[in-house]
Amino acid sequence: MTDTAIVEETINFVKDTLKHAEGGHDWFHIQRVYNNSLLIAKDEEVDTLVVSLGALLHDIADAKFHNGDEKLGPKMATDFLTSLNVSKETIDHVVKIIENISFKNSLEKDKENPFSSIELKIVQDADRLDAIGAIGIARAFNYGGFKNRPLYNPEIAPKLDLTKEEYKKSVAPTINHFYEKLLLLKEKMNTETGKKLAEQRHQYMLDFLEQFYKEWDPLTPHRPS
Repeated sequence: MTDTAIVEETINFVKDTLKHAEGGHDWFHIQRVYNNSLLIAKDEEVDTLVVSLGALLHDIADAKFHNGDEKLGPKMATDFLTSLNVSKETIDHVVKIIENISFKNSLEKDKENPFSSIELKIVQDADRLDAIGAIGIARAFNYGGFKNRPLYNPEIAPKLDLTKEEYKKSVAPTINHFYEKLLLLKEKMNTETGKKLAEQRHQYMLDFLEQFYKEWDPLTPHRPS
């Protein structure tokens, strides 16, 4: 099977698997990450098949929608790619991307010998780009609504040094998520292209927050310290 055919089969598999997914983690999220991955990859020396499959399969079974099971996504990806006779080397690399891409895993400060590759860095940048800017704002509030979280509560301050477990268990208002994750992503971009693309999206979020606080209480607008 050619690389093009493998990617086409993977697209069909992901579309079908995520057809009932929450709106911020559905096929369209995957498509945006896939497109941005290919955009970033143009300026790097990479295995394009690994980038493509890593982007397409990175959220095939997001743990937060599967009772925290972080092994299901890698297993589903492995089983599917094995069925297409994809090489073990490629499958192993794609699985490493799935296992290491998430923001929460970056909070594991004592992790020994963390996996790294340019392909992971590209897909990670593309995934982080989709978490910021206009799309990132829309996704944050969509997920907050999905979890029935308040938009904002001035009495609940953001926690700026969350551990992985604290992050996973957080039920904080959606606005807190900007300070606990979204506004941190610009400085975590790996590639030069990713960094450039993140700049405008980051500023858009800052402008949104400024307007949000003005509308929340025009007499005494509050901002987390």
